[in-house]
Amino acid sequence: MPVVTPPTTVHRPLRLYGRSGELAVLDTLLTRLRRGDGGALALTAPPGTGRTALLDHAVAAHRARGPVLHTVAAPAERWVPHSGVHALLCGAPYGGAAAASHGGPPEGAGDGASRDAPGPGGPDHVLRDGLAPLALLGLLRRLGAERPLLVCVDDADLWDPDSRAALVFAARRLGPGSRVAVLIGSGDEGAVAGLPALRLGPLDDGAAAALLDRLTGCGADADRGDPVVRAELVREAAGNPRLLTGLAARLTPDHLAGRTPLPHPLPGADDVLDAHAARLGHLPADTRTLLLIAAAAHAHEAEGAGADLALVRRAAASAAASDLAPHSTTAGALQLAGDRVHFREPLMRRALLHRAPPHRRRAVHDLLAGLLAPGLASLVQRACAAPGPDALLARALEAAAVDRPPAERAAALARAAALTPDEAARAARYTAAAEQTRLAGDPGRARALLARAGTRPGHPAAHHVRGLLVLGDGPAPDAHAILLDAARLLAPRDPGRARDALLGAAEAAWAAGDALGYLDALTRIPAAAGHDLAHYRDGMCAVLRGRLGEGHALLRRCLASAARSHDPETLLRAGAAGLVLGDLDAACRAGARALAAVRASGADALLPQALEHLAYAELRAGRHARARAHAREGLRAARRTGRPNAAAPLHAVLALAASVESGTRACAAHADAALAGAAPHGLVQATTLATWAQARADLAAGRPAEAAARLEPLVGPGPRRGHFATRMLAVPCYVEASVLSGRRAVRGGGADPVAEAVAEFAVWASRTTDPQVPAQLARCRALLAPAGEVAGRYGEALAHHGRAGGDFEQARTRLLFGSWLRRRRRTREAREPLRDALVGFERCGAAAWAARAGGELRAAGEAVEAPGPSGSSAPLAALTPQQQRIARCVAEGATNREVALRLSVSTRTVDHHLRNVFAALGVRSRTELAGLLRTGPEAPYGPPGLQDRDEKEAAHP
Repeated sequence: MPVVTPPTTVHRPLRLYGRSGELAVLDTLLTRLRRGDGGALALTAPPGTGRTALLDHAVAAHRARGPVLHTVAAPAERWVPHSGVHALLCGAPYGGAAAASHGGPPEGAGDGASRDAPGPGGPDHVLRDGLAPLALLGLLRRLGAERPLLVCVDDADLWDPDSRAALVFAARRLGPGSRVAVLIGSGDEGAVAGLPALRLGPLDDGAAAALLDRLTGCGADADRGDPVVRAELVREAAGNPRLLTGLAARLTPDHLAGRTPLPHPLPGADDVLDAHAARLGHLPADTRTLLLIAAAAHAHEAEGAGADLALVRRAAASAAASDLAPHSTTAGALQLAGDRVHFREPLMRRALLHRAPPHRRRAVHDLLAGLLAPGLASLVQRACAAPGPDALLARALEAAAVDRPPAERAAALARAAALTPDEAARAARYTAAAEQTRLAGDPGRARALLARAGTRPGHPAAHHVRGLLVLGDGPAPDAHAILLDAARLLAPRDPGRARDALLGAAEAAWAAGDALGYLDALTRIPAAAGHDLAHYRDGMCAVLRGRLGEGHALLRRCLASAARSHDPETLLRAGAAGLVLGDLDAACRAGARALAAVRASGADALLPQALEHLAYAELRAGRHARARAHAREGLRAARRTGRPNAAAPLHAVLALAASVESGTRACAAHADAALAGAAPHGLVQATTLATWAQARADLAAGRPAEAAARLEPLVGPGPRRGHFATRMLAVPCYVEASVLSGRRAVRGGGADPVAEAVAEFAVWASRTTDPQVPAQLARCRALLAPAGEVAGRYGEALAHHGRAGGDFEQARTRLLFGSWLRRRRRTREAREPLRDALVGFERCGAAAWAARAGGELRAAGEAVEAPGPSGSSAPLAALTPQQQRIARCVAEGATNREVALRLSVSTRTVDHHLRNVFAALGVRSRTELAGLLRTGPEAPYGPPGLQDRDEKEAAHP
């Protein structure tokens, strides 16, 4: 639907939202027309979707460049023969010089064309004598002979059949060289069969929101009103611009700001719904009855599931309506898919129910209720037939929905609330419906239901649901505070819900990195909680308070008790217990079972969390490819269910996987997405993981100074310290980066921050059963050890790796050991660990790290094919291995000093080799060298397809 900007000194064109693709198609057609190549295009769309606005855009774009014949069908003339063509030709240049210039039949048209062509008297005789299709074709060609002609007909499906047949006949025969283009707008695809057609779909939510901004006068930086109201308007409009315009026009500023509750149903839809229903008004009465039955039969089904074909047929037979068969005439409104019946346009179903007289609509619902077996479906139909509030029916609906999946239960509770006469009971049912809607993965709808419940102080359950919604898409500290308050209010009357609120508060504190807040929320959970929850609560509290033996024993009991459970929440806690223990295999098993339980329950809101827990456990276990697959699925689920706070840690997991597999570019894309989502909502855990990923990618690319600068605030003291449960995981990278870059600044008092980090890591290592940690600790100690102890420390680390397994960490240790040996000029000894490191990295798909290992191996004198884009190694073939490494570093933008730090040589050595590189390659500057090698800091490592997928996913946080 176009929106006209209020007049100022400049008249702005109509603005169309969400139609860039359609506008491009129209512009292409008009460009070809101006070049002398005509054609035809049909725009098909239901009422209100912006078809007329697109046609008006085309008319306005062409009017200055050539003649235009433009008309809109008049439904009242639908049965007047040739009235459509008459209306079109009323705008043609007849009479006087125009008639003379266009007189005479077209060449090859024959006598029939001459007899039927309109004469100088104008088009009026068309109503009397008619106009043959061939004559219309010839006339259009004559009108476009001098300047390209655009013919535009809107609502052609409402033309009389003769006119429509003649127009479609002519349009089919226009093509290259015709200098005539025909644009036809139609609400019925069958009316323009045989023509190239472009069907307009509904606006997506982003385009609808932009249109709503314009309608309500909200700019990009203005207050956009209440987000719940906006979401409800966008949902109710179903992507129909005219419907959205009508809804927004009927609301007051107080409605839009959320200060006044929205009316239900929302006003302003009559115009569009009536237009949809009117398209079926010419059908026989029994066919309209069939369509009404099909519309009513959707009421008890899940959204998008369609209606039961057998039920519709039985109801149609009982009502003596038309039978629903593949050949039945329903004006294309219905389509069959197996044993289900769907409306081609969802608004058509709403329109039929809206337009039907209330007594007739209730009779159809009563008929369907009688045909259904006793149960929830029958009760839903009876609820639709109810003329007003019905407390007994509301209670029956609520009871029948108890064991249903969240989406079905939410719909039943919302209907029960609408039937409830008592205000307090109605608010309670709307709140319960909101809670189930949130679980079903629809937070926008859940907030709308909460708004209907109101803010009565006697219903703290609404406070609980509101806190859980904020936990999914708002600041984590806010969610923590709301949920603690909800637990306090709920404790006297609903201990079970109060316990759930405390668990939500603990989850919010964990995400925010608030260890004290997490501990406080857990300690408030009553001792009467179930065994698995009690073990989890007491175990986590003991670990955080430093009582490790007691805490680990309790968490192992939590893992054991979860083995017999199928509850998603219980299994998610078990997975978290496994991660705290360092029992990564158990964490992966619990995570996989939690994911299966979530899928079986239909609680879509838990799906991103389950996938995040599983992906993180697999990442910790070194199963990077599996972690990446589950994190991608989780990211899609987070977007689908409106949970941006789940998307941020999933991006962080993908960044960590990319730091192993894909290199800096894909890692940076996901890390940036994670940080962008985490910063405004205080998600410290996601921030810590994303920063660690960036640093690990820096290490892979040979930039240890950058890696150390990123990690030092995370692992050291201060306000930027990382998450209490994950910061220790980054210490091995921090130690490696600091040592390789020479960044070991001593703090006041002579303290070495790197040595302090290793000492803290050693304490943490004694508390975890993660099999990789002893090897990582030994590697850190090797990096800091005196020269005489280094080899022994690396040997100790490799022995631990041999017991723990894990290709990636073991290859990292071998790489560092081999690099140390090479710098000590023990190149022959260095080749074996470097060769093993290269093989290990290649085996686990760590292409960026394999490139680093290959560079070290070449510097040790062993021939290794250089990585990089096709052809990038050819210019370096004449260089020595050391010159190749220096050339690559310089091409990436490193200074001579940075190159010296990376390669552990002096700056004089770099200067010497770089002069020889310039001479051998015939370049005179660093810029020329970079251009020759076609590489840089963003050069991708790993399969290009993997890079592209990662960057595309990261572009849609």
